[in-house]
Amino acid sequence: MLKIGLIREGKIPHDNRVALTPAQCKWLQKNFDDVQVAAQHSEIRCYTDQEYERAGVDVREDISDCNLFLGIKEVPVDMLLEGKTYMFFSHTKKMQPANQQLFKAILDKKITLIDYECLEHDDGTRIIGFGFFAGIVGAHNGMMAYGNRTGEFKLGRVGSVNSFQKLIHTYFGLKLPNIKIAVTGTGRVAHGVLEIMNLMGIHEVEPEEYLETEFSYPAYVHLKGADLYVHKETGRYNRNDFHDNPQQYNCVFSNFISNTDILVNGIYWEKNIPRLFEMADLKRDDFRITTIADITDDLHGSVPCNLGDSNIADPVYGVDKTSFEKTLPYLPNSVDVMAVGNLPNELPRDASRYFGEQLIKYVLDDIRTGGSKLISNATMVDAGKLNEPFLYMKDYAGL
Repeated sequence: MLKIGLIREGKIPHDNRVALTPAQCKWLQKNFDDVQVAAQHSEIRCYTDQEYERAGVDVREDISDCNLFLGIKEVPVDMLLEGKTYMFFSHTKKMQPANQQLFKAILDKKITLIDYECLEHDDGTRIIGFGFFAGIVGAHNGMMAYGNRTGEFKLGRVGSVNSFQKLIHTYFGLKLPNIKIAVTGTGRVAHGVLEIMNLMGIHEVEPEEYLETEFSYPAYVHLKGADLYVHKETGRYNRNDFHDNPQQYNCVFSNFISNTDILVNGIYWEKNIPRLFEMADLKRDDFRITTIADITDDLHGSVPCNLGDSNIADPVYGVDKTSFEKTLPYLPNSVDVMAVGNLPNELPRDASRYFGEQLIKYVLDDIRTGGSKLISNATMVDAGKLNEPFLYMKDYAGL
């Protein structure tokens, strides 16, 4: 019997997304005799306890009898139950210092951790995530910030509507100036960004056109790996080689700095990958970018002027182009940065519904029937022991 427990989110600030919606829980229990779902009491979910109860889910405080616990964000150490199996975004795969104690606690408590981020198809494409809706909200917020800075148009907050469909309606009649927008990335985040670009009626142009032309309409360029990186010796880009040896490549985004008003960043980044630009570039006379929506959101990462997370309530801050210090947004001689780590929380029901669909379609049945290579490859810790694909984390784990 697979007894799924939907845990209450404990990380601060609270996350209101869920791994399974009430309707999805109802479908699972109706279609599989060996699946039961319980939900821990929560006042912060985007779906209420009453909605889960109406769907036939057992809602209670103590769900320790469950054998698979589903959450979203990192689980506080004091909420972890010994010897249990958890699925959540642990944000430890890159050996992030902020979550090292959490990872050590998972080992100490002999927990099994299946990380959503590590669930991948055979070609390495991630199976599950909130990236599409991060792209939707991030692109909207970036455009909103530019409108606030210039006063040329006005966009409301995503959270002022409660669905993606209603958000689309807010774009009717939107008239944008002749701005140029650079969009980076090729994954789910980028797909969400491109959806917003197209819904706002912004024209896509090729990189060569973008660099050579000032358009009489708003335009965006979609920059993929081959547009951003070249090998230091050959001057070419090879996707597989780049992923294996990113330190052998230079980033050529600097070519776009003088032609871009808004940067919407959705590329994957880790410390060996070249940054899009360097802090010193902010002082360039031709640094035209005034607004950056850093959806990737790595501190001093692909966007070096990411000085840390903002939040949904106050998503934009400024960075002074001379002192590099954080300021209020929309000031002269500054770049506005939107860097929020939980963007999909602004459309939590849409995001949760999409997430749960992928979880049911590709993951839960494998767990229900005893596991698979897909599950094994995403299991970072197996009953308190580092799993083979993650042995590189021994020092991080304190082993």
